[in-house]
Amino acid sequence: MNFPKELRYTKTHEWAKKEGRTVTVGITDYAQKEISDVVFVELPKNGQAVAAGKPAAVVESVKAAFDIYSPVTGKVTAVSSVIEGDPGMVNQDCYGKGWFFTVEMSTESEWDALMDSAQYEKNLKTEV
Repeated sequence: MNFPKELRYTKTHEWAKKEGRTVTVGITDYAQKEISDVVFVELPKNGQAVAAGKPAAVVESVKAAFDIYSPVTGKVTAVSSVIEGDPGMVNQDCYGKGWFFTVEMSTESEWDALMDSAQYEKNLKTEV
C-alpha cells in the first residue's frame, strides 16, 4: 500500500496533516476500503473540544457505524461540508476532498507521537 509520506497516522486508521497548529483529519485508504460504501457521516461541531484518541466523528457504511478518533487534542476549527453532502467522497478521495475536520492543536507533543507512513504500514502488517 502507498500512504502519503507528508501525513501522520494513528493505530485506529486516521490520517493527520499539519499546517502550523492546524491539523486536518481523515481516514486512511485502508480504513475506507474496510468500511466500504460510506452512506453517512456525523461530524463534530465547529468549536467543539476534542481529545487525542477519543471519538470525534462517526462514519456509517452499508455494513455498520464506526467511530473516527481525533489524533490530537484541541478545538475543531472546520468541518467538511463536502462529505456531509456527499459521504461517498470518503471512498472516492480519502486523502483529498474526503477529509473530516480540522483541529487547532493544543499539545505539540501529540503530533510527535503519531506514526509516519513507514510505521503505519508496519503496524498494518502486524495487525492482519
